[in-house]
Amino acid sequence: MVTVDEFIVSSANFVPGYKIVGMKGLTYGLTVKTRGVGGNVTAGLKSLIGGEVGAYLKMMEESRNQAIERLIEHCRSMDANAIISFRFDSNEIGQSMQEVLAYGTAVVVEKE
Repeated sequence: MVTVDEFIVSSANFVPGYKIVGMKGLTYGLTVKTRGVGGNVTAGLKSLIGGEVGAYLKMMEESRNQAIERLIEHCRSMDANAIISFRFDSNEIGQSMQEVLAYGTAVVVEKE
């Protein structure tokens, strides 16, 4: 369990120390990013010699953060105060775009 901007996000099906008093349903946050030409060239060179591709790493971190922000925004619009069963999914679209989906179940919790 973590808190993001005072919002509870749990990958478990529960929130330790809280009881679920309402289920609001599926919630999600989605972003699609494209890799620039420079990033593609750098990645191509790295694939020849090996190693971490910093431009892609930064892009994916930013994408995940944006997906989480959108997930929480969607959850708040549902009048929920927590997310359980939190997960990420990521897919490549074509050869230059990356989709990142953050999803879970929006719930209302109260401290036990």
